[in-house]
Amino acid sequence: MKKKWYDYLWIASLCYLLLGFFNILFAWLGLLCFFIPLIMAVAGGTKGYCNRYCGRGQLFGLLGGRFGLSRKRDIPGWMKSKWFRYGFLIFFFAMFFQMLWSTWLVFAGASDLKQVVTLLWTFKLPWHWAYHGSALPAGAVQFAFGFYSVMLTSTVLGLLTMVLFKPRSWCVYCPMGTMTQLICKTKAGKNN
Repeated sequence: MKKKWYDYLWIASLCYLLLGFFNILFAWLGLLCFFIPLIMAVAGGTKGYCNRYCGRGQLFGLLGGRFGLSRKRDIPGWMKSKWFRYGFLIFFFAMFFQMLWSTWLVFAGASDLKQVVTLLWTFKLPWHWAYHGSALPAGAVQFAFGFYSVMLTSTVLGLLTMVLFKPRSWCVYCPMGTMTQLICKTKAGKNN
């Protein structure tokens, strides 16, 4: 089967992670991974982004499938359950809003810029080499550090579940996938 242009979006995911390692301001590009799936779900009523365009899912499929880095075992039933997926979505939102609050504090001048990336919402990794100064307000830079933390954490979780289970196991409980699924179900309910 001939490859399409979107079959190579895994390269964009890999580049995103690498660019953020060298210049944190590239973290802003990650907003595309938030808004495009939501817009596609609202406009089309499908999970087309997840199924076809998600570079992260493609990357996990490539690493776990073609490169054999996955045990290829079924993901446990509790990870597929609604309570886990919705609970993880709520937890993810809570962490996201905490990141936004930290950003607001820097914008407001109540807190100083913290040049760290927080991995798995716990481990604060110094990341000062990735910020070289800019004309942007400190709050915009703080957002970049926080957003890169979110993206790196979700990638690490995806890699862990890829290794332990099937390659795209992250997709089962991905917060974006859960949100787009909720949008699609809501849209389908309104059309009936």
